[in-house]
Amino acid sequence: MKQVEQLQEVDLFQKIANHEQVVFCNDRQSGLKAIIAIHNTTLGPALGGTRMYPYSSVQEALEDALRLSEGMTAKCAISDVDFGGGKAVIIGDPNKDKSPAMFRALGQFVDSLNGRFITGTDMGTTMNDFIHAAKETKFINGIPESFGGSGDSSIPTAKGILYALKATNQFLFHNNSLHGRVYAIQGLGKVGRKIAVHLLEAGAFVYVTDTNESVIKSFLNEVRDKQQCIQVVSGEEIYRVHADIFMPCAIGGIINEKTIPLLNVKAVVGSANNQLACDKYAGSLTEKEILYAPDYIVNAGGLIQIADELYGVNRERVLEKVASIYDIILQLFKDAQDANITTVEAARRECQRKLDEQQHRNNFYSRSRRPKWDVK
Repeated sequence: MKQVEQLQEVDLFQKIANHEQVVFCNDRQSGLKAIIAIHNTTLGPALGGTRMYPYSSVQEALEDALRLSEGMTAKCAISDVDFGGGKAVIIGDPNKDKSPAMFRALGQFVDSLNGRFITGTDMGTTMNDFIHAAKETKFINGIPESFGGSGDSSIPTAKGILYALKATNQFLFHNNSLHGRVYAIQGLGKVGRKIAVHLLEAGAFVYVTDTNESVIKSFLNEVRDKQQCIQVVSGEEIYRVHADIFMPCAIGGIINEKTIPLLNVKAVVGSANNQLACDKYAGSLTEKEILYAPDYIVNAGGLIQIADELYGVNRERVLEKVASIYDIILQLFKDAQDANITTVEAARRECQRKLDEQQHRNNFYSRSRRPKWDVK
């Protein structure tokens, strides 16, 4: 029995070998079962949302936390915010298992990390959930404007994606205008819908799809005067349409061995997280001469707002920072082309360069806390 336990322990430490710290949080009274994964704090305190999902096992929850927190390190590095990567996941059904007590318990666990981890909303959680967590810790962001937060992060996220689209058009067509281009949008949620409306206003044609018919009806009602520039297609058909850019704005993992052969586009630029089922598909897209904009750069507008909120709400400052996504994406495309590598590899190199650059700078002794981490 001891030998089995030892083997399991070794396997667990191997699994988290690339992470600084993983915390299992258990509060029987509220029913909280959560995992906090801190991947890397070279750039600063770990920043990342809290996801709530009915995971089938603790193993599945742990893998999600590890994967998402590592992605946050890259996202923070390439977005030039002075924070590291972390993520929390709560095991449970957000429609049935939530309670204020659960989020107060989460807040206590977050507070016990003494500033190493700052969190807020993600899939399955809302800004209102974190009003309760904020009663137990100050290391919370992304709360409603009425409570001193910055509000809806889908607004800067959508703006950042529009900058990424313009950069992609500039690289492909030598003109960054959105006008006259054709876009295939998968998902009309908070972000996808904003993007679709803006593209229509800019004079583009859009193919759209969503699993929820009422969402499509609501969208069509909102853009009644642009009906001639819209075509609604099925979930499967969205991969086959002839368009300039395919925009995944719903679930992840949709760029894979089944969908890549179907694509009739020049680029993939969308808001969904983890669009590639695995990194090797970046190479498959390149072979098919489809340009891929890494999702964690494209959708970084929300992160920029959340990180900036820690210094006090300033929308103008956020939008100025979001505009930099245009230059980051354009430079990434050029770097990948010059080095004859995929955009995923080019982004990874740039993230590592920034981590290496800051490693020495952040280890330099300073008596006082530096302004970049002088958060509220």
